[in-house]
Amino acid sequence: MTINNRIPPLNALHAFVVTARHLNFTRAAEELFVTQGAVSRQVASLEPWLGFSLFQRHARGLRLTSQGSQLLPEVREVFEQLFRVTNPVKEGRSIRMKAPTCAMRWLVAHLMMLEQRRPDIHVSLTTTTEHGIDFRHEDFDVAVVFAPDGAPRHYYSKLFDEVLSPVLAPHLLLAGQTTLLPEQLARLTQLHPTHDQRDWKLWLKTHRIDEQVMCRNQQFYTMDLAISAAIQSFGIEMADVTLVAEDIRRQRLVMPFSETVKIGAAYYLVHRPGLGGRVQSEWLTDFLATFTDCLTADAT
Repeated sequence: MTINNRIPPLNALHAFVVTARHLNFTRAAEELFVTQGAVSRQVASLEPWLGFSLFQRHARGLRLTSQGSQLLPEVREVFEQLFRVTNPVKEGRSIRMKAPTCAMRWLVAHLMMLEQRRPDIHVSLTTTTEHGIDFRHEDFDVAVVFAPDGAPRHYYSKLFDEVLSPVLAPHLLLAGQTTLLPEQLARLTQLHPTHDQRDWKLWLKTHRIDEQVMCRNQQFYTMDLAISAAIQSFGIEMADVTLVAEDIRRQRLVMPFSETVKIGAAYYLVHRPGLGGRVQSEWLTDFLATFTDCLTADAT
């Protein structure tokens, strides 16, 4: 009789769970802090170990096979249980936070303020290109989320509304200029964090400027990348004024128009339901209150 005592490849199983959540190797790699190729190889190595395929590869992404769909809930529950058992021991007084990369320009300064006020509170920050959070399947205590259609569930406080206005590097203005005329937009490259250019189109429509000025365009994967390109003089970006406030203060960027537009979206601080989970409820509550105090102090 042969007994198979081989230990399952845990890293590959974890890569499978994360990839199944995103159905995209690139986004799974960003969450796991490895390369896309590494995630793909881990999943590929797991399939012969299991004896069946986990994903169907398509030009537009991935799709779970029937066997992969059957396996996923049990494997995911194993990892969730593992996190629940080990994390309180390892990081009993640490707050695990998730935040979209586009919010980092604003968030880091406030986390530094939090650290100065309460050095005993440690925040373990994970960045992502995602704008939401699923506490059922993600091991975080709090998250910064971008909500385009009203407040999300379990939110603790609204951080700020999204208010848009064009920004560019100061030296892209002509000599002696502090503002731009609408027709001068045509000589600049418009930078976009979305393929549909909706932010620019909304701002132009609101201020009755013809879309024909958008004759030179460049798309980026995230707003943060587009803002960085604007700082490097690549073009003019439609940015959230709160996210670029520090860049404007340091004169890395300027607002050549006084007009802004609110689209109804906002950033929120949300927490795990019931304030429970890995960390003590009172510790998480303490963090939320202190972080909110930092926002209030910064506003004044």
